[in-house]
Amino acid sequence: MAAGRAEIGFAYDDGRTRLATLDQSDPLRILFPYVSPDEPITGALVTTSGGLVGGDSLKIVVRGESHTASRIVGQAAEKIYRSTGADVTIEVRLDASEGAWLEWLPQETILFENARMRRVTLAEVSGGARLLAGEMIVFGRTAMGESMTRGLVRDAWEIRRGGRLIWSDALHLDDDLEDGLQAAAGFDSACAYGSLVYVADDAEDQIDVARELLGNDDSGLFSAATCVGNVLIVRWVGCDSLALRTAYGEFWSSFRNRIAGYPASMPRLWHM
Repeated sequence: MAAGRAEIGFAYDDGRTRLATLDQSDPLRILFPYVSPDEPITGALVTTSGGLVGGDSLKIVVRGESHTASRIVGQAAEKIYRSTGADVTIEVRLDASEGAWLEWLPQETILFENARMRRVTLAEVSGGARLLAGEMIVFGRTAMGESMTRGLVRDAWEIRRGGRLIWSDALHLDDDLEDGLQAAAGFDSACAYGSLVYVADDAEDQIDVARELLGNDDSGLFSAATCVGNVLIVRWVGCDSLALRTAYGEFWSSFRNRIAGYPASMPRLWHM
């Protein structure tokens, strides 16, 4: 069983964001590819094992101190292999201090048949800070014509401001997944799911931007955006995981450009 940890901290010094702390252990590694000067400092998260099996655990902590601009991206899709009983556990902690901009952009998580995953993302976003974060899940190796019918999928989020819980949400599917994934009141046969949150003082002001960008999507996916206080939530579901990934990336790049002025493009790793 693997127990990986990655802790990354960014500080603001002499007018720029720099790496302040880095602590990592197998199978997690953080690399720092070159990015253009108009992009936030970017770390690429790598799982060197090539995937996770039952009993593996990962803990990832990202801290952006006051006035920093940083981004963590996934190097590749995360694969969760079948389990004989033990769960894969993943804990992500995101901390954006006052005036910080922080992006958490993993690539999709692919769940094999009988995979068991428990993931929780915990975010603390100070007043004046902005967090753009998300996850995507693919139920089965769709490229191989496979679907996921059994296993465990628990993907939970908790977001706090000033220590106060302002949003909590969890997707939970256990044992026989067919009812939840096939039912019209569930995923209605969708094989892929994407979720994005934007946490900021101006979150409510950006709901029209989000809906405008979703309205330009002609991929055939189902998508929607809503806002709860300082949390803007966008969701996608669809029967084509590649179409969902494409729509997700197009929305992300356009949205960050509209609300923060960063380039309307995805990291190079996204296209590799």
